[in-house]
Amino acid sequence: MGIKERKERHREDLRQAILDAAKKLFMKHGYEATTIRKIAAEIEFSPTTIYLYYKDKNDILYALQKEGFILLGKSFHPLMQVDDPYERLKAMGRTFIQFSLENSEFYELMFVMKEPLLNLDTFCVNGQDVDWEEGIAAFDFLLHTVEDLQRIGYFKGQDTKIISLWIWATVHGLCTLQMHGHLEHVARHKLEGLEPTALLPLIFGSFVQFLEKVK
Repeated sequence: MGIKERKERHREDLRQAILDAAKKLFMKHGYEATTIRKIAAEIEFSPTTIYLYYKDKNDILYALQKEGFILLGKSFHPLMQVDDPYERLKAMGRTFIQFSLENSEFYELMFVMKEPLLNLDTFCVNGQDVDWEEGIAAFDFLLHTVEDLQRIGYFKGQDTKIISLWIWATVHGLCTLQMHGHLEHVARHKLEGLEPTALLPLIFGSFVQFLEKVK
């Protein structure tokens, strides 16, 4: 590896270290309490170094959210080969749930924390998302799957975008309840004899069975 390649590798490693440190601090202390100085201290560099890579805290948050959507997109990519839209939708739901469980910090940044959504306007020009293909593609994949379902008789007469939002909101709600321990609490205290880890797949299974009947 030449000098130029080593320098580029060092830059990318440091950029990733900044993002990892920021993600950790955002989750531990919240967005407002996390500062550039704290992020710099976490990786034992000066705040000036952070500003060589990101202009401010919003820029870091945006980069983290984008990285999360890239990971989600990679998880969805194999499902594009599933021809049956109903089977694809079920697989998307299971994949989305698995993503939330395996990448809980990213999931919080992408779908739970309010600051990324508020700060997204900073990266818009005339109301249009700039350099945000990953976030758009994630919802569009669901939207196109719902359109495919409508072509074979599901959700007749329903607004495609509303149906897509309804499906996403339902699965997102399940993911968030699971991540924050609410489903486990219900299983332990209200549903005797049910293993807590079994509740999420049971509810999701009931939901997709219901969707199959929505003609």
